[in-house]
Amino acid sequence: MAAAADLSQIVKAYDVRGVVPDQWDETLAELFGAAFVQVTGAAAIVVGHDMRPSSPGLSRAFARGAAARGVDVTEIGLCSTDQLYYASGALGLPGAMFTASHNPAQYNGIKMCRAGAAPVGQDTGLTEIRELAERWSQEGAPETAATPGTITSRETLPDYAAHLLSLVDLSSVRPLKVVVDAGNGMGGHTVPTVFEGLPLTLVPMYFELDGTFPNHEANPLDPANIVDLQERVRAESADLGLAFDGDADRCFVVDERGEPVSPSAITALVAARELAKNGGKGTVIHNLITSWTVPEVVRENGGTAVRTRVGHSFIKAEMATSGAIFGGEHSAHYYFKDFWNADTGMLAALHVLAALGGQPGPLSALVAQYDRYTGSGEINSTVADQQASLAAIRAAYGDRDDVTLDDLDGLTVSAADWWFNVRPSNTEPLLRLNAEARDEATMTKVRDEVLAIIRA
Repeated sequence: MAAAADLSQIVKAYDVRGVVPDQWDETLAELFGAAFVQVTGAAAIVVGHDMRPSSPGLSRAFARGAAARGVDVTEIGLCSTDQLYYASGALGLPGAMFTASHNPAQYNGIKMCRAGAAPVGQDTGLTEIRELAERWSQEGAPETAATPGTITSRETLPDYAAHLLSLVDLSSVRPLKVVVDAGNGMGGHTVPTVFEGLPLTLVPMYFELDGTFPNHEANPLDPANIVDLQERVRAESADLGLAFDGDADRCFVVDERGEPVSPSAITALVAARELAKNGGKGTVIHNLITSWTVPEVVRENGGTAVRTRVGHSFIKAEMATSGAIFGGEHSAHYYFKDFWNADTGMLAALHVLAALGGQPGPLSALVAQYDRYTGSGEINSTVADQQASLAAIRAAYGDRDDVTLDDLDGLTVSAADWWFNVRPSNTEPLLRLNAEARDEATMTKVRDEVLAIIRA
């Protein structure tokens, strides 16, 4: 069995992720199952998995480990991550999703949650789960229960689709032609059921479930992975295109011209709709590198904008404490109070379809009002000493009267017409720069000034 020290390599801040079978295998998955039920104190759990070759075996091993402790396991089989969150919320059970999202085929992982899709992360149980699995991998598995739990299967896809469609009214939208690139991931499983019966002409791309990702990596944030979708939208004269990541919890949008729509613009559009649905009141969460447009639109629509650090555990925690109705990240993760504060790209996609189909104009015109500034996108630089680089930036801007500095997540420097944030990667020797300004020339100038300091 893997030595205990190895688990720190695969148990990350929010989930378990590593190469199978080199870093973890079914034996370890069984221990994770036993540890998960001990830490959550659950009498029953729900387990699902994506289309990776190793997923069914790992998922079943986890279920065995939980059942051996006397816990009843509901297996929902092939599903998207947000479908597992749906099952956790609707059934009131802690859940485990076997997926490595957009990582290459040899990887797999586990995203875990408590009942009602509440996150299990480093500070909310994941550390204890790791410690138990480490101990048991050396000392042997814990005693089994006198009466093992049952393992039963349950179909949740139709209920998941019905729940989403109860949250967004698409009954009166005009007919739309939509190209969907599932990237051979779980969107190919969920989209046909969710879209069934809607006034949509669906043009599917790469819907065959294939965890080896034969067409392109299932990460729509990388521009290389949406080229096929962009070309197809133009070729089909479609109204829009949607791209899902491997476990289909993130959704990326392109307009009728095949141009990418920034996740910040989608966040602002959905925020406006959620606020309208909530009588023009409510809190909306956004991380600190989403566009200035997001808090502006939230305020214009009567809401309160709350800024958080980057990372879904921070957003979910803030959603819970502030009672927020919606949250969005630059990475195309969208969180909904109506969905147990969990992230679902599919629900965001339905909002976009409803907004587009509820008016006559093209998507590019619709989202223009939600895309008011020019952003750099995230630019990564490899640096030997992250703190020294941050100190150099602080020294360059700290004495200026026209800027403010804050340290919520890395360093953010803001002026009247521009802002930038530089934050260190937690896992690699990188600094990540995001800059935004009122016009292209200002953004370019600020971006290049900061990069010169970082890369000096």
